[in-house]
Amino acid sequence: MSISVVILAAGQGTRMKSTTPKVLHEISGKSMLFHAIDAAKNVSDDITVVLYHQAERIQKEITEAYEGIRFHMQDALQFPGTGGAMKGVEVKHTKALILNGDMPLVTTDSLLALMDGDADINMSVIKLDNPSGYGRVVITEGKVHEIVEEKDCIPAQKEIKTVNAGVYCVKKESLDSYIPALNNNNAQEEYYLTDIVKMAVDEGKTVHPVIVQEEEFKGVNSKLDLAHAEEIMQRRIKTEWMKAGVSMRLPETIYIDSRATFEGECILENGVSIQGSCHIISSHIKTHTIIEDSHIENSDVGPIGRIRPQSRLIDSHVGNFVEVKKSTLIGVKAGHLAYIGDASIDEGTNLGAGVITCNYDGKNKYKTVIGKNVFVGSDTQIVAPVTIADDVLIAAGTTVNKDVEKGNLVISRTQMKTVKNFFYKFFGEK
Repeated sequence: MSISVVILAAGQGTRMKSTTPKVLHEISGKSMLFHAIDAAKNVSDDITVVLYHQAERIQKEITEAYEGIRFHMQDALQFPGTGGAMKGVEVKHTKALILNGDMPLVTTDSLLALMDGDADINMSVIKLDNPSGYGRVVITEGKVHEIVEEKDCIPAQKEIKTVNAGVYCVKKESLDSYIPALNNNNAQEEYYLTDIVKMAVDEGKTVHPVIVQEEEFKGVNSKLDLAHAEEIMQRRIKTEWMKAGVSMRLPETIYIDSRATFEGECILENGVSIQGSCHIISSHIKTHTIIEDSHIENSDVGPIGRIRPQSRLIDSHVGNFVEVKKSTLIGVKAGHLAYIGDASIDEGTNLGAGVITCNYDGKNKYKTVIGKNVFVGSDTQIVAPVTIADDVLIAAGTTVNKDVEKGNLVISRTQMKTVKNFFYKFFGEK
């Protein structure tokens, strides 16, 4: 990989109106900056992230998720602006691709297109039907001639529909020459990266326009932008998984995390939410079910089920209004209205309606272990820590608070009492 990548992530992002740094806002389960890093890692082994606002927090999250990322702290007080962010940045390859950390939708193919050729600068350009509000990119004989801010456009220039998308691929020698020469002699008193284009043109060097798709190079600056980017990302994710063989009923109602994976023939019904690093194999996830950071294999879940993180379901049926948390179910049936937490349950076991594993005493969580071919009757409470061996029957309404040996019946109920004709005594004869 003979190109370096610099990702600008120093801005405060005030339009987000949030204490969370703009680039750490999530899209499809991953911060927008991480989407940009993922695309960069597909084309380069030399990635630098430029930080300033909440730099320590952003750096910590990056280093927990990635190895080999370098960091550069912008001196934003002395050198504000996009050009200021590049001052002092060192790259090791002969070209540098400069990305923005708030562009989570950019694809590897578009980055490869920007890297292509031998121009001194490749500049991303978008064609807009309505370019109002944007600086125009003046292209002459296939080369960028200048960038003109809208307020400075003459009437003819306002008709130009090509605008700057904000991503550049620059030869290292040009960076080394132009970045130190940037100045802040402008109304905002900032150092602008776009000024390197003017420098290159003035020196007769080639600035090549690369037409890119607006959708990919859309910057996210507000919660509204974030929502629009989420819609685009979700459409991409679901399209790829449907091409790979996943069936989806009303896919526009389904949410799939960017970290989720599928194998075999899976079915997702309307309203399903697949969150976190789920792995789903040959399973049917029914209407309005939530799966979080779990492994589901040869199983069906829902409708209106919830599988919480660190759960593992294999060859199991989990029905409506059943919640499973940090549990392993192998060959288990839990048809409806149950809570299964911190449990390990083996094949052939059936959990009736209203079964609850009581796993929390207010301070600590405890484990429930249930063996094979256990029948747990409705409205049973299993008070952990407890182990129930194979081939056990537990009668409806029982509270289990001790280990149960193989082959036993467990029953704990008060004796049923009948008072003859009490209805008439209470309400009176009619």
